[in-house]
This record gives sequence, C-alpha cells and structure tokens, in this order.
Amino acid sequence: MSPPAIRVRGLVKAYGRRRAVDGLSFSVERGEVFGLLGPNGAGKTTTVEILEGYRSADSGEVDVLGLDPVARGPELRSRIGVMLQEGGLYPGLRPPELLGLFAAYFDEPDDPDRLLGLVGLDEVRSTPVRRLSGGQAQRLSLAVALVGRPEVCFLDEPTAGMDPHARLKTWDIVRGLRADGVTVVLTTHAMDEAEQLCDRVAIIDAGRLAAIGTPAELMRGTASGEVWIETSEPIDAPALARALGLGLDSVRSAGESEYVITVVIGPEVVAGLAAHLAAVGATLLGLRSGRRSLEEAFFHITASGIGDSA
Repeated sequence: MSPPAIRVRGLVKAYGRRRAVDGLSFSVERGEVFGLLGPNGAGKTTTVEILEGYRSADSGEVDVLGLDPVARGPELRSRIGVMLQEGGLYPGLRPPELLGLFAAYFDEPDDPDRLLGLVGLDEVRSTPVRRLSGGQAQRLSLAVALVGRPEVCFLDEPTAGMDPHARLKTWDIVRGLRADGVTVVLTTHAMDEAEQLCDRVAIIDAGRLAAIGTPAELMRGTASGEVWIETSEPIDAPALARALGLGLDSVRSAGESEYVITVVIGPEVVAGLAAHLAAVGATLLGLRSGRRSLEEAFFHITASGIGDSA
C-alpha cells in the first residue's frame, strides 16, 4: 500500500496563550476526498495553512506527499492546488488571461480553455474578474486550483455563493478528481456537501479532533435509540412523553415543531404517537429513526464534546 498523502501527528499551533491547534493527529489517504469540519475558530484554517506550507507549526509532525510543507515548500507547491474562499484573483484580468498566468507557473499545466469549460465559464471569457458574480469568481478560483494538475487539492468552501446548478457541477468536478486519483481536502460549513462528497470527515473542535470516520459512521454513532418527528404545529413535549409512558427527559424539542424521542421505535410507539397527536389536534408530517444527517451529528458532537481527542 502507498503511504498516505497527508500525515499529521501531534500538531500544535498557538497564538499567544491560545492554542488554535492542540495536539491534532490524522491522516488522509491518496485519492480520498477528506472533509475537515468544525465551528468557526476550531482550528481548521490554521491546520490547512500549515499543510499548505504557508504557516509553520509550533510542534508535531506534518508531511504532505512525503514532504515537509515548510522546509520543502517550493517543491510541494508545484504538486498541490489551493482554492481560497475569497481573494487571490487579479481583478483587472479576464478569466483566460488569469488562468494563462497561473499555468505559466507549472511545467505541465492543464489547458486553460478546457478548465474554463469544465467550470462553466465559457460565457464570461471576456469579462474582467472584478465584474464576475461571487459564484463565478468561485468557479474561476477552482479552475486556478486545478491548472497545475495537482496531486493534492485544498478546497475552502468551494461552492460558497454558487447557484444550485453550479454547485452540483462543482460536486461532479470533485468526484472526477477522486476518480483521477487526486486527493482532495475539503473545508466547508455545508454539511450536505460533506455528506455527499467526502469519503471520511474529521470534526475539529477547539483545536482537537472530536471525531473522525465516514459520514455514515458518524451519523450512525449519534442516532441509536432516537426517533425524530415533525408535527404540523408545536406540541407539549412533556405531555407527549407521558402519553408514551416515558420519562419527561425522553422527549425534547429539536426546532420549531420538531422533536426527538429517545426510544427504540416499534408499533406501540407509532400507535401511541398517532393517538396523542390526534388528541391534541396535530398532524404528523415526518418520522424517521436510526439515522441523523451529518449536520445533526456535527451539532451533537461539537455540543457535547464527545469523540476522540487524539
């Protein structure tokens, strides 16, 4: 087996007395789409900047494609692609000129014209960057990240500002990168995006690793013995718990007219639920059991502080 594309062991980075990254460890396999998730201020950006070689670590070990990102930065940067959430594009240039400029930095770049078509920017070839919409600028930034034919690609909020069609097209591009053996590190606040694209995700909280695994593993790991329901109007959670013969803390609100019941679902639970809703004049709009979305798992993990703090 080939070594991982990225290895991080005991990574620490502090700013004054605050540890932005606090003993972080994980690895990313070659050809994997790996999500790096966490609340604002969790240490994601600092971690990625260290991996890209733009910031040095205080302690710990990091290698990308077998290289120290700082000591061998120029060699590494010729093999990686970086897509920033915003900035980095020259406002006075047109997309073909911008891609041509960045292509000149690499020995064997991709074809700028092909990339413009790939990201769906053929119609704005003659438009200066400063006049592009936010979503169009994001697509151009993605093309810039790909122009050097990277082995590892870092994508920061890649679909921010994109319309639904462009978003799905970008997802297809990421899947195509994986099919071509490119390693992708994806940072995003869009949990549906991470759920759809990532082979594995790491959830970082307060600079530490809170959880790591496939999206399915993380969703299963927080869903045992819970039923999620949505009703046509708000209901009294303690009254529902009493109607189902459960403790008062077994039913909790999860949003407007949404509730979580801590119970293994069975016919008697469904019957009791239906009878109670009929009695209070509410309608059951949705019911699911045994699986949370990745967003719900993320909230559970970061709110409770559970998981591996390796």
